[in-house]
Amino acid sequence: MRSAADTQFLVNEALALFSRLQTVRSFSLNTPMVLAAAVSAPAQSAINDHLARIAFDLRRRLQEFVRWMQGPDSQGLSTAEAQAKFVLLKLRFNNLLDQVDIFADVLSQRGEHGTGTWLAGLDVLAEDALRLPGNYFEAPPLICFAERGHGAAIRRARTRLPGGDDNPVGVIQIPRERMVGSGIASSLIHEVGHQGSELLELTKTIRLELDKEAAKGGPEQLGWLLLNRWLNEILSDFWALGHLGIGATYGLMSVVSLPSYFVFRIGTDGPHPFPWIRVRLSLALGEALYPHPQWAALTRQWQALYPTDGLTASKQKLIRMLVDLLPRFAQLVLNHRSQALREQRLADLFPIAERQPAQLQALFRQWQQQPALREAAAPSLVFAVIGQARADGQLSPPQEYQLLARLLTRWALNRARNYGLAPPRVPAPPSHSLTT
Repeated sequence: MRSAADTQFLVNEALALFSRLQTVRSFSLNTPMVLAAAVSAPAQSAINDHLARIAFDLRRRLQEFVRWMQGPDSQGLSTAEAQAKFVLLKLRFNNLLDQVDIFADVLSQRGEHGTGTWLAGLDVLAEDALRLPGNYFEAPPLICFAERGHGAAIRRARTRLPGGDDNPVGVIQIPRERMVGSGIASSLIHEVGHQGSELLELTKTIRLELDKEAAKGGPEQLGWLLLNRWLNEILSDFWALGHLGIGATYGLMSVVSLPSYFVFRIGTDGPHPFPWIRVRLSLALGEALYPHPQWAALTRQWQALYPTDGLTASKQKLIRMLVDLLPRFAQLVLNHRSQALREQRLADLFPIAERQPAQLQALFRQWQQQPALREAAAPSLVFAVIGQARADGQLSPPQEYQLLARLLTRWALNRARNYGLAPPRVPAPPSHSLTT
């Protein structure tokens, strides 16, 4: 039999939890940022609606628990049984706070001067890189935040949050040390590729083809099995190549430029290709997408940076076998068709024609004369042109930084205006003055 004191204790605990729940407020009310640094209106709405739904449900359940504890229906339960019911509500509250913290970490950075606006510009780049012509899927909102560390990551939309709820937005973590340069696009669009590949079920359908190759047996079987195991990361690199051209590979090289021990550390049980072969995969896919002598030159440079002749015989044998497979693997990926792709070639989903090296070089020359055209172009195209210019030695790192900082700010401000969050552009004052 439960005592009145035990009942009152649990009622008070539930009421205290209910009071603390009132502190979970909409981010629209408590997140300081300039208007241009705000996340997109769809992302803001999705996050606020998601958290409000959970908080509303939890408030309802707490109120029902208090009424139930004070009514006759609960009297047959022991104190321990009543406590077990309350603890489930407390755990749900902690799940909600975990989710609030995930989004708060992202949104609080939007209050940082300069960085917040750049992050909003990167949101625009991310959404551009996920958007494919043809409406192959409903693209979720994407938001970016910077984090210390070397690599990027994504918490994909529609995956599980703490407590089992579906994530309403894709949350992309990018390395702060890469802000701001063209290399940031490689990391960012790689993570976008994880979201896009999942929406198109690419890993699932391409693995079926790799399974067929591995089933043939022979000395190449291990190579096909390894490519199968690494496929998720490879496809994300492919997504970046499809938007950025050679800039994606240069960005990847920057990420994996590590001491030789790590570059040649061959792990066969993880999802990532070892760094040396990962760059070679990017080079092979890039050359298949954008035939040009620059890929052979960059391959030679990578070989010079990390020569293989000092490796053990077994490592050299495995690397030779994988390198021999790369052209066939690249064609398998480019020519892949599936029901989710409406039987179109995978390569044809990406803007390959306009991002050939010659086209990017021509755009760079044109934009030098007409900068307004650059500002009107798609963000991923701008990064592709700048990446090609860096590869060609036409743009120095300081020039790149100044240009990208200005463009990220412009994209953020334009989006804020489109959503009615910022005032319209004010015309520049006349060059002469009317004051004395």
